[in-house]
Amino acid sequence: MGAMEATAERVDLTVTGMTCAACANRVANKLNDVEGVEEASVNFATGKATVFHRADLDQLSRAIESIGYGVAPPETTSEDVDADREADLFTRLRIAAVLAVPAMLIGMIPTLRFSGWEWVVAALATPVIFWSGWTFHRAALLNLRHGSTTMDTLVSMGSTAAWAWSAVVLVADIDGGHIYFETGAVIVTLILLGKWFETKAKRRTGDAIRALADLGVSTVVLENGAEIDIEQLRRGDRFLVRPGEKVATDGVVVEGRSAVDESMISGEPIPVDKVPGDEVVGATINANGSLTVEATRVGADTVLSQIIRMVDEAQGGTADVQRLADRVASVFVPVAITVALITLVAWLLLGSDANDAFTAAVAVLIIACPCALGLATPLAIMVGTGRGAQMGVLIKGGEVLEDTRRVDAIVLDKTGTVTEGRMELAKVIVPSGDPDGLLQLAAALEARSEHPIAAAIVAGAPVPLRRADVFLNHPGKGVSGTVGGQPVRVGRRSLFDSVPDDVESAAAAAEAAGSTAVFAGRRGIAEGVLVVGDTIRSTSAEAIEAFHEQGLEVTLLTGDNRRTAEHVGALVSADRVISEVMPEDKVLEIQRLQAGGRRVAMVGDGINDAPALAQADLGIAVGTGTDVAMEASDLTIVSGDLRAVADAISLSRRTLATIKGNLFWAFAYNTAAIPLAALGILNPMIAAGAMGLSSVFVVSNSLRLRSFSGYR
Repeated sequence: MGAMEATAERVDLTVTGMTCAACANRVANKLNDVEGVEEASVNFATGKATVFHRADLDQLSRAIESIGYGVAPPETTSEDVDADREADLFTRLRIAAVLAVPAMLIGMIPTLRFSGWEWVVAALATPVIFWSGWTFHRAALLNLRHGSTTMDTLVSMGSTAAWAWSAVVLVADIDGGHIYFETGAVIVTLILLGKWFETKAKRRTGDAIRALADLGVSTVVLENGAEIDIEQLRRGDRFLVRPGEKVATDGVVVEGRSAVDESMISGEPIPVDKVPGDEVVGATINANGSLTVEATRVGADTVLSQIIRMVDEAQGGTADVQRLADRVASVFVPVAITVALITLVAWLLLGSDANDAFTAAVAVLIIACPCALGLATPLAIMVGTGRGAQMGVLIKGGEVLEDTRRVDAIVLDKTGTVTEGRMELAKVIVPSGDPDGLLQLAAALEARSEHPIAAAIVAGAPVPLRRADVFLNHPGKGVSGTVGGQPVRVGRRSLFDSVPDDVESAAAAAEAAGSTAVFAGRRGIAEGVLVVGDTIRSTSAEAIEAFHEQGLEVTLLTGDNRRTAEHVGALVSADRVISEVMPEDKVLEIQRLQAGGRRVAMVGDGINDAPALAQADLGIAVGTGTDVAMEASDLTIVSGDLRAVADAISLSRRTLATIKGNLFWAFAYNTAAIPLAALGILNPMIAAGAMGLSSVFVVSNSLRLRSFSGYR
C-alpha cells in the first residue's frame, strides 16, 4: 500500500450523462474496480470524478463509457457540461409544455372533448413521453443493461406505463377503460421543469468559486514599462501596480506606499496600508498610491490559486452523512418498484377497478423518485464552502463540517493569533529625568540592531533619529555605545552596573502587566524603562465572546511567561490560561483535554503550532501564518481577525444544519407521500409536481447559505 500511495496520481474527470446520485455511485464503483485505481469518488453536484490511480487515462475513460456515461474533453469544465445540460433540458421542456398543456386540458375538461379526442391526445402526448422524456428512458435502459436501477428508472417506468396502458385501452377499445396519455405527458413535463430549475440553480452554487477564479488579471506591466501576459511573469520579476489596478500576483513591495483592498481574499472591508517590505496578494486592489512589487509566487503557487484548489477539493469531498444518503438511494429504487407492484396487486385482489389500481401504482413510482436525496448534501457543501471562500474561510471538506459541530472546547495560541504578533513600544518610564531624551539616545543605538524589540523602540521614537558614534552588541544582554559623546546602554538588568529602586519598581510593574521591560541609561546606570509589548488584536475579545456564545470553553496556550499570559487572558476573558509551554507540550495539552472527554479545536499560525493543529479534533490555521500550519489544519482563515474563526465555526454548523434539513425533507417527503400514493389519495400528476418541487426546495434551501454574514 505504501508503494501505491507513493506513486498514485490524482486526476479529475468531468463525467457527462449523470442524472442522479445513483449514477454517481455506479461510476464510482466502476472506477474502483479498474486495476491500478487506488481510490475513486464521484460528486454528482460538481459532475467530477476524482481518481487516485496508476492506470492509463484511456482505461479510466473506457470504464466510464462502458456503463453508458461519457468523459468530457480535458478543456471542458463541469460548468460547461451543466450549461449544455440546461440548454438541452430547456429545449425538451419547451416542446413538452407546448404539447402537454393542450393534451391535459382536453383530457381533463369534458367540455373541450370532441369526436376522436383520445387519438389527438395520444398524438400530442407521445412525443412528450418518448422524445422530451428520452433522457430518462435512456438512463433507465443503460442501467437495466447492467442490472441496476436509478431514480430515472422510476420516471421512465411511470410515464411509459401510463402510455402503454392508455394505448391498450384505446386500440383494444376496452369498455370503461381510462386513458392516461395526458398523465404521462404532464409527468414528464413537470419532472423536466424540476430538473431544469435544479440544473439552473445548481450552476449558481458554483458562482462563488467562479467569481474567485475571475479575480485574476490577464496582463501585467513590468518595471521597465513592458506589458506581458500574466503566464509569462516569473518569480523575481518586478512589476508596477498603478492606482485602481489589481495586484498581478503575490509579491513584496519594493517601492511606493499605498492602501490595498484585500477584501476579496480575506473578507476584511478595510484597506491595508502597504510600504516597502510588506507582502501583497495577487488579485487584491491597489487603492491610491503606485507600487513596485517583486513577484514571489506565480501561477498555481499563488494564494488565490491555493484557495481555489482547496475549495474545489472541499466541494468534491464526501461527508459521512452523504454516505448514508447514498446507501439509502442505492436501495430505494428497487424498494419503490416493489411497493408499486404490491400496490397494483393489492388493489386488484381487493376487487378494485383496474384503472384505479394502475393509477395508484404509477403514482407510487413517480412519488418515490428520491431526486432530492442525491442533491441534499453536495449542494449545501458547494454553497457553504463557496460562501466561506468569499469570506476568507477555507473549509477542507464535508468531514470538517461534522467535526465542527462536535467541538466543545477551543485552544488559542497567543502570539500572532490573539495578539498582533509584532512588538510595539508602549511607553517610556523615567522616574527622574527626560523620557523623550532617553528614548532618542536608546533609539539611536537600537537603529543599528536587527532584534524585533530594537525595531519596536526605533519605530516608537521621534524622527529624525540621532546617529550612534560607537555601537557594540552584547548577545543576550543588549547593546551599548556612544551617542553625541555620551555612553549609552540599552538592554537587560545585567547590562547595568546600577539599577535604582524606583526604576526596578517600574520594570516589575510593566512585567506584571504582561509587557517586556527594557532598561536604558548612561554611564552604566539605568535611568528608565522602555515598556515593549505585543499588542492584543482589537477584535480578540469580541471573538472570544462569540466562542462563548457558541458554547465553547476557551483556553489560551502560549510559551510566554506566566504573568504576561495571565494578563492577556484576563483582558480577552479566556476561561483558562496555560503558559510557558514548548511546542511538544502544546500537543500534550490538547491530548489532556481530549482525554477528559473534550472535542477540541486548536487555532494557531506558526510552524510550532502544526503538531497541535494535527492533534486537535479540528485544526484551524490563521492564514497570516505559515504554510505548514495551513497544511496541518482542517480550516484555514485567510484573515488575521480572530472573529473569522467564529465565522468559520458558525458557517460550518449552518452548512451541516442545512444538509440535515435537506435530508429530513427529502426523507420525510418520500416517507409520507408513498403511503398516500399507494392508497390512491395522490394523483400521478400531483405526485410528479411534488417530486419536482422537493428537488427545487433542496436547491433553494442550500442557496440560502449565500446570505450568511457571520460576526464580521
